[in-house]
Amino acid sequence: MKLPEFSAAFSRPKLLAGLAAGVALILLIIVGIYGLAAGPREPEPATPTTAETADPAPTAASEGTEQPEAEGDVRQPVVPPVEPSDDPEAFARNVATALFEWDTASGLMPLDYTSALLDVGDPTGAEQAGLASDVAAYLPTREAWTQLRQHSTRQHLSIDEAYVPKAWEEALEQAQPGQITEGTVAYTITGTRHRHGTWNDEPVTSEHEVSFTVFIVCAPAYETCHLLRFSELDNPLT
Repeated sequence: MKLPEFSAAFSRPKLLAGLAAGVALILLIIVGIYGLAAGPREPEPATPTTAETADPAPTAASEGTEQPEAEGDVRQPVVPPVEPSDDPEAFARNVATALFEWDTASGLMPLDYTSALLDVGDPTGAEQAGLASDVAAYLPTREAWTQLRQHSTRQHLSIDEAYVPKAWEEALEQAQPGQITEGTVAYTITGTRHRHGTWNDEPVTSEHEVSFTVFIVCAPAYETCHLLRFSELDNPLT
């Protein structure tokens, strides 16, 4: 028996105004929908995220002396941070893995997993609100999370392929100078989503093929790569 599924609406931002006349339709779609055009713009306020859940490390009273933990002190779970990288493909794989890897039995909530991805997002903050919306479309809602927790549902992604889609290469060729920030790149990811849980106290699993596109920005804009946006699930650039 398959585990309970979930669905969420994907919110697309409005097409950006001021695109140069004569730019091909594919560039209009990529730059407009995913908000990757460069140029002066006021950063959007970052979407509020959950506070750090880890307790600060105990401070020794003196050098070489460890302070014992207080009785009943319980460390709160935290989402592992996304591994940084200055290699575009490696970073695209890292954020794709983080997007799909969660465990409802961990004591964490969807916003905790969203926070980990926002932490490696656009440093200017301009894409943070859109990125938060993108991630929310991939994660279960709070209500669905509660139901999945009853089955101890956890999920991870196995990646089959990561490649720069032809549509993105064409967009870069047709873009006007300065229209797309240098170092911005798209990677289309294909793979399998795996879910594990229990049903009537019996272990159950489900698998589902997925595809999507990750938009990131790396050198020369930044020394390390940063996450901009995700495409709609199963509607990648090709």
